Amino acid sequence: MLRFPTRSPLRAVAAPALALVLAACAPTTGADVAERSAAVLPSALPPMNTFGQARAQAPTRSNASIAADFLDLSFQMESGRVIERLSRFEGPISVAINGSVPPAMSADLDQLLARLRAEAGIPITRVADNASITIETMPRARMQRVVPQAACFVVPRVSSWAEFRRNRSGGTLDWTTLDTRERVAVFIPSDVSPQEMRDCLHEEIAQALGPLNDLYRLPDSVFNDDNFNAVLTGFDMVILSAYYDDALRSGMTRGEVAARLPAILSRVNPGGGSAAGGGTGSPTPRPWISAIETALGPGSSDNARIQAAERAVRLARQQNWNDSRTAFAYFALGRLTLSRDVEASIQAFQQASVIFDRVSPGGIQSAHVDMQLAAFALSAGQIDEALTLTARAMPAATRAQNASLLSTLMMIRAEALEAAGRASEARSVRLDSLAWGRYGFGGQAAVGARLTEVAALSPRR
Repeated sequence: MLRFPTRSPLRAVAAPALALVLAACAPTTGADVAERSAAVLPSALPPMNTFGQARAQAPTRSNASIAADFLDLSFQMESGRVIERLSRFEGPISVAINGSVPPAMSADLDQLLARLRAEAGIPITRVADNASITIETMPRARMQRVVPQAACFVVPRVSSWAEFRRNRSGGTLDWTTLDTRERVAVFIPSDVSPQEMRDCLHEEIAQALGPLNDLYRLPDSVFNDDNFNAVLTGFDMVILSAYYDDALRSGMTRGEVAARLPAILSRVNPGGGSAAGGGTGSPTPRPWISAIETALGPGSSDNARIQAAERAVRLARQQNWNDSRTAFAYFALGRLTLSRDVEASIQAFQQASVIFDRVSPGGIQSAHVDMQLAAFALSAGQIDEALTLTARAMPAATRAQNASLLSTLMMIRAEALEAAGRASEARSVRLDSLAWGRYGFGGQAAVGARLTEVAALSPRR
């Protein structure tokens, strides 16, 4: 059975997990639920906020570390299958979208292509049709009838959904058989939030262009199934820049690429020559990956998921990891124990926070943890703590261009400000949260649902 490089099933669970913490902190019995859950949306939401061009930071670890990551990303599939030879597009690359294009998606695509040209030096442009990379949108239900667990995905040698369906059997869609990439199709749901569409664009176009693998050990990359980073990072741009360096070509073996990487990386990432951080990173054993997939993927009972998360924590400790993989295991455990054992959940989040703060200080991972802890603090009436945590997390959410996280943090902050008697500030922050919510969550119903969940946390309601 073919495995497509796709946005992991974990991505589909990530957004509802935000609701899980909010629901878990809210009261769950009696008429008080309806009363405390009341939240009033304005008759018309404010205009949608969008992000400008991302300002990616250069990776801080050494080029030797990045070279090892490059090889592991480029010569293995997510399933573990070995890729014998490098494949890429040769010459100018074009991108087109089939069918109608939502305005926000069109703008996000143009920004992404501009970044790929400016930061990775890739000759990529948008065209009307007959493109190297064709993007096709469709309702999520239609897409998942064929590929049930995919939030979005990318396949080679086709340019349309119809062509993909005709070629599902046989070896046509097998990435490991490619010599050179000539045609690739990206499939994205059309009935999701603007942020979800943008996230799909970044990850799937990155895989259409370059590496087909994901590595849990990478804290600063979209090539990681933990899905914390959704917009191409400085590390990702270095990887893609190296992938399209003139010293490489399609058909090279791992050994041939490895021999050229030191010189390539010294050109595309000169700061990495003097950096000492990072190491080469240890492999991630399949049992740990399976435990995480069971914990956060679909199809398992709550008990089975919690047990899987606990197993992932144990395996991480046995590996003596002191990196983002251990923190992610704790983060998963914290999410899954919210409705069963609040104290255990808080402890798991705090363990994750300590590690994330060391691995990626002020990063998007810590912002996710702070959101969870801020929700607990608000529910417990610890207003100053909720304000401190949201203030600390909002800059990272903004840098990572995560509107759904930013909106949720602002909603929590608005409730805390209201509880602190700062009503004017609360109204302003709440209005901003709705504008970001339109990008992060989508329509008015989705934004209203999140606002109601957050409102239910406030002791004042």
